[in-house]
Amino acid sequence: MFIGLFETLKRAGVPVSLRELLDLHAVVERGVVFADMETFYQVARTVMVKDERHFDRFDRAFAAWFKGLEDMDAAIEALIPDEWLRREFEKQLTDEEKAKIESLGGLEELIETFKKRLEEQKERHAGGNKWIGTGGTSPFGAYGYNPEGIRIGQDGSRHRRATKVWDERRFRDYDDSLELGTRNIKMALRRLRKFARQGALEEFDVDSTIRETAKDAGLLNVQMRPERHNAVKVLLFLDVGGSMDDHIRVCEELFSAARSEFKHLEHFYFHNCLYEGVWRNNQRRGNERIPTMDVLHTYGADYQVVIVGDAAMSPYEVTHRGGSVEHFNDEAGGVWLKRLAEKFPRLAWLNPMPPRAWEYTYSTQLIRELIDDRMYPMTLEGLETAMRELAK
Repeated sequence: MFIGLFETLKRAGVPVSLRELLDLHAVVERGVVFADMETFYQVARTVMVKDERHFDRFDRAFAAWFKGLEDMDAAIEALIPDEWLRREFEKQLTDEEKAKIESLGGLEELIETFKKRLEEQKERHAGGNKWIGTGGTSPFGAYGYNPEGIRIGQDGSRHRRATKVWDERRFRDYDDSLELGTRNIKMALRRLRKFARQGALEEFDVDSTIRETAKDAGLLNVQMRPERHNAVKVLLFLDVGGSMDDHIRVCEELFSAARSEFKHLEHFYFHNCLYEGVWRNNQRRGNERIPTMDVLHTYGADYQVVIVGDAAMSPYEVTHRGGSVEHFNDEAGGVWLKRLAEKFPRLAWLNPMPPRAWEYTYSTQLIRELIDDRMYPMTLEGLETAMRELAK
């Protein structure tokens, strides 16, 4: 019965199995939902989706499946005589509804007026009481109100009729395949906090120890609690300038919000590729550079390195001395990246560009080789995968 929906969900990347399909059949057979598409949508999502990350994919797939049902309805209508449909329609009307239609000259008059109005109107219209458009009181259009009206081109009803909640895309920010942005940063922060709390050490809880010891009549009962700031140490390197600026703002906001979760979090800026100098304040990048060698000597190998950049540049910046576009570098950028990867074995590179574009950029391929292919897309899923690799 719901094979079409099942196949559409599979194509959309929602991990569903025959078990969920059979469960949905069982729910419908037991009469939990009947003749109510919105309730069916809610039930189907509950039964078939087990992770909030897939809610938006489910909504998109459900919309496509539902549109297929509507298209089927249109095909059926083409096979049924128009006069028969009108007679059946009129049979279903109450006396009050018939009176409303008659107030506009009857059903035939309403349809003919609509056709003429559509032919006369040459442009989009909003407001008013005549033209077909939005927000007015004309009998035709959307987002307005007329009790005897015909609604056109409106996904949902503002007056509690024919609402399609799956078109609202309420769970768009939960989709882990979306690029990180200000809209889904809360979801990203949740994943980053999970990473920060992995392997948290315990510390002595004085208050709980006193309380539990008193309960045991003086017999010492030592109590421990998770350390408030765990021992995870992170070095964050951010590529700034040009197309990276928008992405870096989001990443800065993300890690700044998570700073309280880390015992040690240090950040540095670079441009395009890592060279002999980095900086902490992007406004004073020309005056307050920090030698990259000092960074390598200052922080221990127990630090975990996260690099954020699009890895898109001239290959010479990675492979050649003097390849930098900003200054003359004595050593190639690839040399410094290799040193960084050797000093800090737990390293991950987050790339805001979609993975399908990586293979067409030679510099990206070079950098992936230098860091042993530890490059991940800057999406919720990519962030979670990178954090999982760093925690190994």
